Amino acid sequence: MENLMGLLRIHVHRGVNLAIRDVLTSDPYVVVRMGKQKLKTRVMKKTTNPEWNEDLTLSIDDPNIPIKIVVYDRDMFSRDDKMGDAEIDIRPFIGALKMQLEGLPSGTIITRIQPDRVNCLAEESHVVWVDGKLVQNVVLRLRNVETGEIELNFQWIHLPGSRGL
Repeated sequence: MENLMGLLRIHVHRGVNLAIRDVLTSDPYVVVRMGKQKLKTRVMKKTTNPEWNEDLTLSIDDPNIPIKIVVYDRDMFSRDDKMGDAEIDIRPFIGALKMQLEGLPSGTIITRIQPDRVNCLAEESHVVWVDGKLVQNVVLRLRNVETGEIELNFQWIHLPGSRGL
């Protein structure tokens, strides 16, 4: 824990147009991994447009490790089906933390991140200073699946005594 930079709260908002993995629908849940950390949302029954509205919190000690997101369909009698995956690099978000942000007006855009071949962004994402907090809304296009996106929100939680930023 001596290398802990802070905490990243990930608000898993919703899935959009997720793949059908059961007869007519799916029972999706999200698994978030970063290094050895693994967190997951609750299962949403019979939907391809779930609204989780759940907060998951990762301890950040190495911003070079990407966050990996996998969506699964819960099955009762067999292995859960994968419904796609995505990855996001948090270095632009962490880089914004190193700037002098105090005193900026709420709503100031700190960084713009464009979708490209490396990230899974479905659209441009902004790191924004809102009410004294750094936040980022992201829409990730799922890979290795025919359809689906996941909407997330990141918020930094600084811990007293953590190393820097």
